[in-house]
Amino acid sequence: MSLLLPAQNKMGKIIRIGTRESELAVWQATQVKNLLLQYGYETELVYIKSEGDIDLSTPLYEMGVQGVFTRSLDSALLNNKIDIAVHSMKDVPTQLPKGIIQAAVLKRGPVKDLLVLKNELSVMSDKLGFVNGEWSIVNSESSPLTVATSSIRRKAQWLHRYPTSVVENLRGNVNTRLRKLKEEKWDAAIFAAAGLERINLRPENSIELDWMLPAPAQGAVMVVCREEDAYALEACVEFNDADTAFCTKIEREFLRALLGGCSTPISAYAEVLDEEIHFRGNIFSLDGKEKVEYENTVSIPDAAHLGLEAAEEVLSLGGQAIADSIKNAGK
Repeated sequence: MSLLLPAQNKMGKIIRIGTRESELAVWQATQVKNLLLQYGYETELVYIKSEGDIDLSTPLYEMGVQGVFTRSLDSALLNNKIDIAVHSMKDVPTQLPKGIIQAAVLKRGPVKDLLVLKNELSVMSDKLGFVNGEWSIVNSESSPLTVATSSIRRKAQWLHRYPTSVVENLRGNVNTRLRKLKEEKWDAAIFAAAGLERINLRPENSIELDWMLPAPAQGAVMVVCREEDAYALEACVEFNDADTAFCTKIEREFLRALLGGCSTPISAYAEVLDEEIHFRGNIFSLDGKEKVEYENTVSIPDAAHLGLEAAEEVLSLGGQAIADSIKNAGK
């Protein structure tokens, strides 16, 4: 029996990988560590605590800044305490800090959102049921479902579909949020499938929300490094997934063109299908009552600026009014 051994160490230089301390973040960083090992690079993990991990009560969209989960790692990177940082790509602001560049994007994982039920479906038969092969809310006006999430994107899409529901704030890492769901008087909570599945925590009583469009870059992992660090960049390029990098670029371009951040319910998903890019994107009002959506399929050569073109279309069809109302509400 032969063993697959890592390639010979390139230069003897240790690449310091910065990561948050949550189980999911460490899982992601470990994937990068293993990929670098395959290509002959020696590494070590360096744990950095983020503001998003420290403040577990304030809703993300009230914390006033983008990059709440990435700033501490970016600071460590710029101060030469680490050589690369590993992020859930949907947490990364569309404008990277000066001096930091995208080094690689890992092959994308699951992109869907999940509704995790507090109890088994049979116990919640007064509120949930299956109709024509799909689950739906039953008697929502007399017995409204209480759902927890800190994501205003998920909240807006949920309220658009189920306007009588009650939506509560839920913060913390994956493990913390699962624990809170058990403790609080909620019926369910919404999670990203990727986060639960990567650390083998997806409960059996969970339902895929096929109708809910994901956040831009959901399910993708980004690696960043210092702009002048040619060694780290060369190492990471080895495992960059071109399709994922291209699709997430389109999604993040859509987000950036809509001036979206943590305070704007914006969704986007691009995927490669038979040498074409299929793209869907939307923007919602905070209460979920208004939305503007876009969908198109174009050839890969014509998709270089698809995110920008989609955003311009959404803005012209009413998205600008939605974005302005959200901006003015925050003043």
